[in-house]
Amino acid sequence: MTDSLAPYGSWKSPITSDLIVQGTIRLGEIRLDGDDIYWSEGRPLEGGRSVVVRRTPDGSTTDIIPAGFNVRTRVHEYGGGSYIVADKTVYFSNFADQRLYRQPVGGEPQPLTPEANLRYADAVIDRQRNRLICIREDHTASEREAVNTVVAVSLSADSPTPGDVLVSGNDFYSSPRLSPDGSQLAWLTWNHPNMPWDGTELWVAEVKENGELGDRHLIAGGLTESVFQPEWSPDGVLYFVSDRTNWWNLYRWQGRWQNGQVEPLCKKAAEFGLPQWVFGMFTYGFDRDSLICTYTEDGIQHLARLNPQSLELSEIETPMPASAAFELRLDMPSLVQ
Repeated sequence: MTDSLAPYGSWKSPITSDLIVQGTIRLGEIRLDGDDIYWSEGRPLEGGRSVVVRRTPDGSTTDIIPAGFNVRTRVHEYGGGSYIVADKTVYFSNFADQRLYRQPVGGEPQPLTPEANLRYADAVIDRQRNRLICIREDHTASEREAVNTVVAVSLSADSPTPGDVLVSGNDFYSSPRLSPDGSQLAWLTWNHPNMPWDGTELWVAEVKENGELGDRHLIAGGLTESVFQPEWSPDGVLYFVSDRTNWWNLYRWQGRWQNGQVEPLCKKAAEFGLPQWVFGMFTYGFDRDSLICTYTEDGIQHLARLNPQSLELSEIETPMPASAAFELRLDMPSLVQ
């Protein structure tokens, strides 16, 4: 090996940034469907293409999304929430055209939305009405700022449809979440100049039999209160994270039949939430009889179990630092990280 000399700061290292990342696969967006586990893989060797991978109980893994498709959304430009899985069918946003597609496992992608300057993200399936409820970002009026709405996209239409608007009027939306019985829809919204960690509003509306929304109720949030990750428990109680005390703590709303009161669950000088840079971020999920969560206290992440009845928070010991992103299956006694 021949020594080489170069002025300070100009020496060219043989270890380049491309060399470091070229074989690094980025994992994310874990989804559960029955006994199958799905996740996305960002693959540098495929031009950064994001692929949905399925793992079955026998340990085998399979790429679900075929070559030519890239599971990524550009809503809010930062992405996230690019796909969901239900009943062995994947619903995803394709990066090239930003259309929504449906793909049964073992089948081919079928477009649900038309070729238009529209983007979709953060979907939830409405089984009762055979549709997806998601965020749509409309770029068809190029001279104006994009228009964000909450829309319903039919799964039974004869041809691709752009979706029917359910909620509109504000600058940004995220986290549409349908109650287990399909009777209520929750969502987050905010306006310029706020970012979602500055201030958001949590709304809930009744879902009529015809799929339209009825009465709407502001549950929490405002210009200086950031609400994060609304989620319905299996028994139909709305949980969420709020920084109304200057700490992102857990709360729940039991509905109008409980006088519409918001109940704090764990008053703690700790952060149970995260800055919502992308869609589909979560720090808690529901086990069979408890809530599993992560929180950050004094710069250290913890994994814990919250008893919904006693509100006792007990730490779960792990051999490694807790992860801030996980998802639980209702009948699963352990955690998928």
